[in-house]
Amino acid sequence: MDQMTTAYSPELFAACGQEFSRQLGAYLARQQAREGRVSPGDEPESLIAAARSWLQAAPPTSTEALSQRWSAMLATMLEHSQNLHHPRYIGHQVPAPVPLAGLCDAVGSVTNQPMAIFEMGPWATAVERALVQALGERLGFPAGTFAGFITHGGSLANYTALLTARNVALPDAWEQGLDPATSRPVILTQADAHYSISRAAGMLGLGTRQVVKVGLDERRRMSPAALRTELERARRTGRTVIAVCASCCTTAIGAFDPLPAIADLCAEFGVWLHVDAAHGGAACFSPELRSLLDGITRADSVVWDAHKMLFVPALCAFVFYRNPAHRFEAFRQDAPYLFDPTAPGRADYDIGLQTVECTKRAAGFGLWGVWSLFGSDLFRRLVEETFALARQFYAELLHQTDFVPLHEPQSNIVVFRHRPPEWAGLSDEALGLRQLQLRRALIESGRYYITATKLDGAGALRVTIINPLTTIDDLRGLLPALRDLARHQFP
Repeated sequence: MDQMTTAYSPELFAACGQEFSRQLGAYLARQQAREGRVSPGDEPESLIAAARSWLQAAPPTSTEALSQRWSAMLATMLEHSQNLHHPRYIGHQVPAPVPLAGLCDAVGSVTNQPMAIFEMGPWATAVERALVQALGERLGFPAGTFAGFITHGGSLANYTALLTARNVALPDAWEQGLDPATSRPVILTQADAHYSISRAAGMLGLGTRQVVKVGLDERRRMSPAALRTELERARRTGRTVIAVCASCCTTAIGAFDPLPAIADLCAEFGVWLHVDAAHGGAACFSPELRSLLDGITRADSVVWDAHKMLFVPALCAFVFYRNPAHRFEAFRQDAPYLFDPTAPGRADYDIGLQTVECTKRAAGFGLWGVWSLFGSDLFRRLVEETFALARQFYAELLHQTDFVPLHEPQSNIVVFRHRPPEWAGLSDEALGLRQLQLRRALIESGRYYITATKLDGAGALRVTIINPLTTIDDLRGLLPALRDLARHQFP
């Protein structure tokens, strides 16, 4: 068997593709039937050793043996993967993606359509531009008046948008660097903002200590009064405000900031408004939920992750600019080996001029495929039904004597604590620690997968309903599971 010829064999690929479909189809059926553990529960070192053993094995010497190896590899990968399609996975803000989206992504992977310039990935570029236009218009930007692109995740999206804001606020910063003694730049952000905002500040050369957390209201939304105070303080002390970063919605509890009031203040003070709508942007597909995003089109930049509430595989994150001229402000570089001066009209389609990545995968194929197959109404149903399920779960918690919801949900995120009567004498710190210990016991049991967070410095349990096949019965079953583990762990 000639390895190089076999590696590129269309016949072998077709045969392995059939086995792929068979095993993945059976896997999805098991997950939807709620069979087996939600989380595999493996220890890191054992998994690393298992993965290493495959690398050290002698390669097959026949196509039959190679096909058998492929089948065994697939089975191993599925056995030890996190099971997001299990309806009792209600953990991180990572969805059970529409399975067919993965097949659309596979086309880009197999044919390898890298995106830096149009001619390297013409259909990938066309798909990206079509999605940017369609999603931007869904947000409410008038057609033809805005710009945007896809990047590899919300952290890169936030970084790129804030780099643009920095270059607009400090026009010489890209070429000359920062002079803290004169510019003293600062970012004002929602106190519960995603850590990528602080990370971006570090990468931008501002320093993480120059991120000022703006106070919250009673629903843990950014307080406009607190924002005015910080803007006035910055003006009084000579601080350059790079941007105000609002959230739609926050990672902690899914709170949507009051954008109209925030936008009014940014306009008054002449400050860039950036909105992190990585999770909540999909609310624009729902007539009943889109008011959560009122004012978003007044933002100078918006980020939105399709690999959250549009239910496609990671990574597929959008950046939008209200002013299309800003799309070239983040990066001001020349690469003559890439960008063809004989076709200047193509420059607007050369994504490498706008993104951190030069080579970039065709990240839009999954979303484009799902939208093309099922229509946009699928996204409305996905967001409405998961948001509604969170409200139902919140109502269930209100009727319990030993569970306390910590907020009224605006999204599909619910944060709560288990607090049986026998724990009444615990301090907030001790009660919070028990939530974290209880969560660990729960995921190790394999019965559910949830996450944890901290509110006001104390631990809490956190559920994100991001599988549309999760039911209210699945959520109701979580409560006795937690009670049972608490009795055994803290007798």
